[in-house]
Amino acid sequence: MKTIKTISLLAILFTVIACNTKNKEDHSKHNKGKETTYYTCSMDPQVKEDKPGKCPICHMTLTPMKMESTGDNETTFYTCSMDPQVKEDKPGKCPICHMHLTPMKKNVSGANEISLSKQQIKLGNISTQSIAETQNNLEQNYTGVLTINQEKANTLSARAMGRIEKLYFKTVGEYVKKNDPIYTLYSEDIAIAKQDYLMAYKQLSMPGDFGKNAQNMLKASKQKLSFFGLTNAQIENIKTKSDASPNTTFYSTSSGYVSEIVATEGSYAMEGSAVIKLADLNSLWLETQVNVNYAKNVHLGQKAKIIFTDFPNKTIDAKVSFINPEINPDTRLLLIRLEIPNPNFQLKPGMQAIAKISQSNAKGLFIPIDAVIWEQNATYIWIEKSPGVFENVMVKTGAEINGMIEIKSEIDPSKKVVITGAYAINSEYKFRKGSDPMEGMKM
Repeated sequence: MKTIKTISLLAILFTVIACNTKNKEDHSKHNKGKETTYYTCSMDPQVKEDKPGKCPICHMTLTPMKMESTGDNETTFYTCSMDPQVKEDKPGKCPICHMHLTPMKKNVSGANEISLSKQQIKLGNISTQSIAETQNNLEQNYTGVLTINQEKANTLSARAMGRIEKLYFKTVGEYVKKNDPIYTLYSEDIAIAKQDYLMAYKQLSMPGDFGKNAQNMLKASKQKLSFFGLTNAQIENIKTKSDASPNTTFYSTSSGYVSEIVATEGSYAMEGSAVIKLADLNSLWLETQVNVNYAKNVHLGQKAKIIFTDFPNKTIDAKVSFINPEINPDTRLLLIRLEIPNPNFQLKPGMQAIAKISQSNAKGLFIPIDAVIWEQNATYIWIEKSPGVFENVMVKTGAEINGMIEIKSEIDPSKKVVITGAYAINSEYKFRKGSDPMEGMKM
């Protein structure tokens, strides 16, 4: 009898356990596809609350959103709507503002992937498109500044060591004509050369070898005075006026605008040191910098149209006259130069200008510029891996044209590229995972 009772009790116990196990299994299956609702703000998507209300930032009414659980591929963490950088692995209060932490789901299925619901895709205005190689007439714009044409700049230097007694031009921008006096120099070396020339001239009339030696001495001293920069009229003046003064006035050998005054009155100048600099503004240089990715599209002699910020209706045709062979290692930019004619002196150094450089029949993969994410260490785009699942891919970019940018990296043609809403995906990724998708990676 006891045996029968024992068997009956065991049978009942096994039945209860089996039912409980079945209920748990059914409950697990039911929870696996469960959707949870949270509330967010369309203006501030970083705000996520577990109940209705208003946005703590802009005070708009929060929008309910469905967050689908993906089972083992998601883990739960707790964050603060006011301080989203706070992420805890258990419920509690924010250590900064002491608000209750909000539970969030974090997808751990892929390092560079994120899953979004249909509502999130609609709210973020996320759209995708397949891309293929296209052919375009490429026109790139480069902003630069007009500078002095250094090939037509002149430096007037001291021809001998001495003291600057007088400067005839003291203001930058003044116009200097050829043969205008520039400065007066006190020089003992020039004074000695003048005295030698005057003495030789006076000894020419002496008989015999004295006269012959004087003629040679006169020729040598004249060459020396010419070397010092004296004109023929100044040298002849020494003979006629017996002028061997240590003060000598020097004249401009060219015309131009004063671009720099190096010396000052009363200062000493070494032989060959600059006194004043002149610039010929009949032509100017437009210097601009090109990203190294676009450098191969620019070559010497390439035609360009130049427009000016100060003269929007003025357009000048020019050509690329110089490409710096060295790339700036810090900025990754390359200097190019165009020569700009300026016959009426309307253009001034320092003015901004834009060079429109054209290249026809440029082939490549082009997507909207807004589809590319530029971070400090990398450039990447978002690709739809599967419906609702997006993956970021590092790319190299090329030329820009009409709001489109060239992608030089190979892309799987069967995948679709996110062309709008890329930054919304990026923000949501950072919010969920608390890091840059390309953190630690470099181009």
